[in-house]
Amino acid sequence: MPQIFHRSFNTISKVTIFGAVFMVAGLCWFAAVFYRSSYVTESHLAFVQPVPFSHAHHVGQLGIDCRYCHTSVETSSFAGIPPTKTCMNCHQQIWTGSDMLEPVRESFRTGKSIPWERVHNLPGFVYFDHSIHVAKGVGCASCHGRIDEMPLTYQENTLLMEWCLECHRNPENHLRPKSKIFDMAWQPDDRESLGQQLMRENKIRTPHEMTSCSTCHR
Repeated sequence: MPQIFHRSFNTISKVTIFGAVFMVAGLCWFAAVFYRSSYVTESHLAFVQPVPFSHAHHVGQLGIDCRYCHTSVETSSFAGIPPTKTCMNCHQQIWTGSDMLEPVRESFRTGKSIPWERVHNLPGFVYFDHSIHVAKGVGCASCHGRIDEMPLTYQENTLLMEWCLECHRNPENHLRPKSKIFDMAWQPDDRESLGQQLMRENKIRTPHEMTSCSTCHR
């Protein structure tokens, strides 16, 4: 029987098959990288806000405690957005004529909230409680990063499920004494031994319990 295809088609077929395998692998790798990128997760992206509030100035330079503005972080699932009155406690006396702060003064005059752009925004099917994390010894910086060094607030971490699970599987790596929860710069001398000690003191549940679906999805 005469040969229908040229011998070179054998080589072309092999190259095509192996090329397709590498192409699929490359697409999977690209999808994984893209899924974790700032374009999807919005991490490290600073949103345009009505007022360019600087945590680096208020927290890092002036030393204002997180709880002065975020009053409910220890008692509620929501950290709380400070009312305009909190801002005006200081700005009735300083920077009173600043054009940059006019939206704050207008909000105070009219009683209308400042339309802040939310930075950390979990999906509706995810349940997150600030108070339980604070009560168990998780510091602000563990999730929000060094927010005291941010001129404009941005999301430090991806907030993907895999990021949450890494902490829930190994909570000892993220615990700190309760007196250091709001200390952004604190670092332990011996994280391993301190983590195990805090696990016992704070009665941290087992990784099996903390990675149960119902813990975060209710």
